Amino acid sequence: MRDESGQRAKKSLSRARALSARYLNDASSRIRQLFLRQDPSLSAFVPGNQVSLLQNGEAYFSAIEAAFGRAMHEIYLETYIFENDATGRRIADALGRAALRGVRTHVLIDGFGSHDLPQSLVDHLQATGVKVAWFRKKISPWTFKRKRLRRLHRKIVVVDYEIAFVGGMNIIDDTKTTAHTAPRYDCTVSVEGPLVETVLLSARRLWSLVAWNNFRANRVTEKSLPGPPRTRGTMRAAFLVRDNIRHRRDIEAAYMRAIEEAQFEIILANAYFLPGSHFRHALINAAGRGVRVVLLLQGKVEYFLQHYASRALYGSLLDAGIEIYEYHESFMHAKAAVIDEHWATVGSSNIDPYSLLLSREANVLVDDEEFAGTLKQGLQQAIETGAKRISNKSLDRRTALLRFMNWLSYGLVRLLMGISGYDHEYGQAEMIERRRRKNEKR
Repeated sequence: MRDESGQRAKKSLSRARALSARYLNDASSRIRQLFLRQDPSLSAFVPGNQVSLLQNGEAYFSAIEAAFGRAMHEIYLETYIFENDATGRRIADALGRAALRGVRTHVLIDGFGSHDLPQSLVDHLQATGVKVAWFRKKISPWTFKRKRLRRLHRKIVVVDYEIAFVGGMNIIDDTKTTAHTAPRYDCTVSVEGPLVETVLLSARRLWSLVAWNNFRANRVTEKSLPGPPRTRGTMRAAFLVRDNIRHRRDIEAAYMRAIEEAQFEIILANAYFLPGSHFRHALINAAGRGVRVVLLLQGKVEYFLQHYASRALYGSLLDAGIEIYEYHESFMHAKAAVIDEHWATVGSSNIDPYSLLLSREANVLVDDEEFAGTLKQGLQQAIETGAKRISNKSLDRRTALLRFMNWLSYGLVRLLMGISGYDHEYGQAEMIERRRRKNEKR
């Protein structure tokens, strides 16, 4: 009898394992299909948009709060940090009011960036009907596995077909900085017009992917909203993402193409700047062609290792004639660029290995002289009022200890990339992109 019972138990266990494997394979297949549909449209320029620049938190939070108040059907919010401060609670209340009106409201939060968000705020959101999901929440801080480094770093808000916001701002009070400095220097764009549909589809797909991975029942069905997105302006704009499936290098490739085609000016503002050799050489080659190349970078020490590693690259860039300015008025968090006064981008992607190889990112590209002029004016004002120019003389005055710290930090960053398995991939990515660009020129 015991042998028969044991056999029946083994058969039941085998059957359960087979069913589980079938379910997982089916879920995996569904996820792949979800992301393969219509994805090539992400990188295409779409005409008929109105893109507006929002600088710093007060403009951004007021704009999304007003958009939530007008919402009728659907809201998506994605963020790396959702802080339990006055700003976080203000946005949570606005989301809750929309959900109570019957608006389908979704909030996707990164598990690492928002690891200290109290459950009480999550409960408050869910009590009003807001659906809350976490991106990779249960990951040990003591592991170097790749999954720990793959974060949700993009910051997106979409409301119906009406408006989308894409940029670098988290849901956090941007005046809450150490030493009570001025508000963080950051920017986001609001988009109205046909491109909103592309952003909405991307947000829906990522929400569904997270739902599948967490075996949740709140997967989104792609319902069509009343009325297609209408033409709202004359600007050509594109929505680019970085993921680990089909769009691994779209943002970097867009930067590279614009830099290599630049005729007279490149202004690039980036909070965390640690590009690979191919990107650096593209900037150096542009300067060699007579293009004015301006870098606005983080001046205050926010993340010790990354800050000093970036400074190890200054010498070769300055020798090529590139202008480097460090922003000191407050912490800088912007990720933006203007090239030849018509090509512009604003988004969440830094120019470093973590953004270009690991995290989920999102940028908007705009091909429009009016928008590029507005962004350029904002960047120039930041340079003139809050930044200090770095020269070869100031580098020469650095102590031997500081120079050692710079190169030690750079070496440690590369070592950490190597331990996690990405150093080789970074070099390989540069080689692949270099070959692709050569083939295009033939």
